[in-house]
Amino acid sequence: MILLDTTLERTLDAWERQYSGPAWRGATLEGWLFEGRPARQAAQARLARAGIAAQLRSAYKPLLHFFLEEADLDGLAAVTVHYPVHPLARPNRYTLEAHPLADLLGAASLQFVTGTADLHYQVHLRYADGRQRHARVYAPNAAADADDGTPLLSPTGWLRVHDAAGAVVADAACGTEYRAAFDAAVDAVRQHPWGTQAPHFERLDIRIDLPGVEFDAGGDAGLVSTCEALHEDLYFTLIEFFQRQAGLPPGDRRLQPGQIVPDIRLADGPARVHVATRAFDPPEPVPAEPCQPLEHAGAPLSPAQIAAHLAALGGEALQATSRQGRPVPGTYLAGPGPAVFISGGQHANETSGIVGALRAAHILRATGTAHFALVAAENPDGYALHRELCAHHPRHMHHAARYSALGDDVAYRASEPLLEQHARRAALARSGARLHINLHGYPAHEWTRPLSGYLPRQFESWTLPKGFFLLLRHHTGWGEVAEQLMNGVCARLARVPGLVAFNARQAARYEAHAMEKGFDTRHGIACVVAETEQEMAPLSLISEFPDETVYGDAFRYAHTVQMETVLAATAVFQDVARLCPDRAGWRGLDGGRAA
Repeated sequence: MILLDTTLERTLDAWERQYSGPAWRGATLEGWLFEGRPARQAAQARLARAGIAAQLRSAYKPLLHFFLEEADLDGLAAVTVHYPVHPLARPNRYTLEAHPLADLLGAASLQFVTGTADLHYQVHLRYADGRQRHARVYAPNAAADADDGTPLLSPTGWLRVHDAAGAVVADAACGTEYRAAFDAAVDAVRQHPWGTQAPHFERLDIRIDLPGVEFDAGGDAGLVSTCEALHEDLYFTLIEFFQRQAGLPPGDRRLQPGQIVPDIRLADGPARVHVATRAFDPPEPVPAEPCQPLEHAGAPLSPAQIAAHLAALGGEALQATSRQGRPVPGTYLAGPGPAVFISGGQHANETSGIVGALRAAHILRATGTAHFALVAAENPDGYALHRELCAHHPRHMHHAARYSALGDDVAYRASEPLLEQHARRAALARSGARLHINLHGYPAHEWTRPLSGYLPRQFESWTLPKGFFLLLRHHTGWGEVAEQLMNGVCARLARVPGLVAFNARQAARYEAHAMEKGFDTRHGIACVVAETEQEMAPLSLISEFPDETVYGDAFRYAHTVQMETVLAATAVFQDVARLCPDRAGWRGLDGGRAA
């Protein structure tokens, strides 16, 4: 069912049409919009031929673009930035928005100083030869309320025009096709009569082709993409809409609207917006393949390779089926001592944990004393969507693939049909594991929602990567064991080559822009221990590596750290168990027999 199919005029074209006539010769024009540098420069040149002095800038990350396009970086020694602090935004909103400026400046020092609510960065540049420069960098924003009433301050287009006599003709926020495409898609979904029975659709496709910004400002952490940002903003805005419709609180992961799929692509011309519901495609068969060496994997594994490595492990098969009909395979290998449950891919766009889990399982099996259950890829429908989206944008984080085809988090599903969650339940029940090692990832570059206040709502602390870290959740009465486990795991992981230094570099980059510290550390490993009853196992060790989306050596390092996490946790867990052999409820299954 088609909900919307429309085209929208490109803002650059509209400005050129309006201001290229003879009546505007001698005028000056400043504009901010969501376009890449080549398109803006080409439009400036065309306006210049019409007698218009134009300066077109990016409304997305304006301070970063000032340094990329207008500042002289040669011989730069020090930068001081007085940044806006506005009552409708978090205090560090505009320092986060400047990312990755700290990396871009190289050896030059960067100091952020609290400014005023005026939406200008005041920039002071000092050079090694004694030169100095001052600049005011405008950050055009507009205030609006979210559907839930939350006030938001979001980047916006802006147009400032002076006629040939110098009189102000325009100086106000201006609509852009970027904003109009977002509004059109969201409004088409909001206005549709979905009813009360969820899921409301199998798949909701939102295809938008439009101009935008897409470039690398330096390494994977420097990816700047308005396409990715629009994907994120559309996906989470619609999740928020369906949560309100279902009467669920913000951030509730039980929501099951169906699979929401924004597909945003760069195009040179008018924007096109197409919104439609459709049935799922049938799952592609998984061919039989020989196992490839996991340690060399520089990209996410194919489903065939995941299946091949699970088959090679052997053991007792565990099985569940996804909503779209894909298998959720697992295995149980009985052995002496306390069992552990290892999982990856709960959030399917977090791909390094799948490789790390399989690598660790092979090593544990080779010892001959392994006792574990494994579900390497808990969300195969999301994993298939991730592969589909990465065919066009391999370096985007694609949070639409985070959850299941029902639209929920497979681990938070509270009622039938449990589908994928049956694999986790079977693994815990069959093994009796008291420790769940749950491998996760998170964005390796900046995460933004530019049309909803810029920072990702409910996930503001995840805006920038801050290194590898661990979260250990434990049930009441397991606090002492949790502390011993975390101390031991951190001590072992500190010996992984390069990991402490990697964390220090990421933490320094985070702190430079977030203006706050990240997590506390033990042995140089960031970690948090928390008591909660939300997890199925009494102990749940969650790893978080910034892996969305890295490739090559960076991906190999990510899954190596995930593997080392499993090996460290398993070894420390066994050590702690030997020191506390009489603990009630400790052993669960021992060698496949119920305790």
